[in-house]
Amino acid sequence: MKNQNEPKTVAESAVEMRFLVMPNDTNPQNSIFGGVVMSWIDMAAAMCAERHSNRPVVTVHVDDISFKAPMKIGDHALIKASINYVGKTSMLVGVKVIAENPFTGITRHTTTAYLAFVALDDIGRPIQIRGLIPETEDEIRRFENGKARIDDMKKNKK
Repeated sequence: MKNQNEPKTVAESAVEMRFLVMPNDTNPQNSIFGGVVMSWIDMAAAMCAERHSNRPVVTVHVDDISFKAPMKIGDHALIKASINYVGKTSMLVGVKVIAENPFTGITRHTTTAYLAFVALDDIGRPIQIRGLIPETEDEIRRFENGKARIDDMKKNKK
């Protein structure tokens, strides 16, 4: 494990999870409940934030969630979470949900979300978080967009 102050790359804390969409996850139209997808997103994002900070974390803000397409019973849900931006005490995690038909292999982007987390010290207070090293053009773009999102959140909070 790295020193608590040493920055990490995006890849070092990224999380991928898979779920099978079951009948109890769906509404009468056989598409998944948004709340089920939101819980999967929060779980993946929290694990990503914990991997980055090596500390317990809490969700402090859901900046945006967009449902782009439904998922149906039997679809495989792939949830991808990665750190987009790190400030002094907060992390912005981007999450992308992809539905896959296991029989045809056809995939579709169904949901995107951005969540802010803080890491906690031993008595439950926010602590300073290690830095982030964006390496690819996409990671650098997401870092800059994440910084703008956090700045907007701070402005709107006042």
